[in-house]
Amino acid sequence: MRELKTKQHDGDVTEFIRSYTDSEQKRADSFALVKLMREVTGFEPKMWGDTMIGFGQYHYKSERSRQEGDWMLVGFSPRKTAISLYLYSGILEQEELLAGLGNFKMGKGCIYVKKLSDIDPEVLRKIIFSTVAYLKETYGKL
Repeated sequence: MRELKTKQHDGDVTEFIRSYTDSEQKRADSFALVKLMREVTGFEPKMWGDTMIGFGQYHYKSERSRQEGDWMLVGFSPRKTAISLYLYSGILEQEELLAGLGNFKMGKGCIYVKKLSDIDPEVLRKIIFSTVAYLKETYGKL
């Protein structure tokens, strides 16, 4: 079984945001996301791999393979082209919420936004909350 390369570590989240973001807008959006995700999840931000900031974690076992591991409940990465939001679980409630989220693009399991002001923060809050609830129900105690 292959081990995941992306793992949680004790890197400094604030320093990462300050050194990695390429604009004041992305820096401000990143700190706003840290605040929002901390409030909704109740977890402190942690670095995952080189460029992802995650909140909380759970242990999963794949139903399609023998892969298992630990992963963040929700998180984001302030990439150059867009902010990648790792918070989408594909449940019906989230499909309905996406209609009111705002201007974004979807990837496989993540949402891309150019800037935080392009999306509705209350809808984002609901998506984060629903992901945490879904993962808690699916994987147990977090």
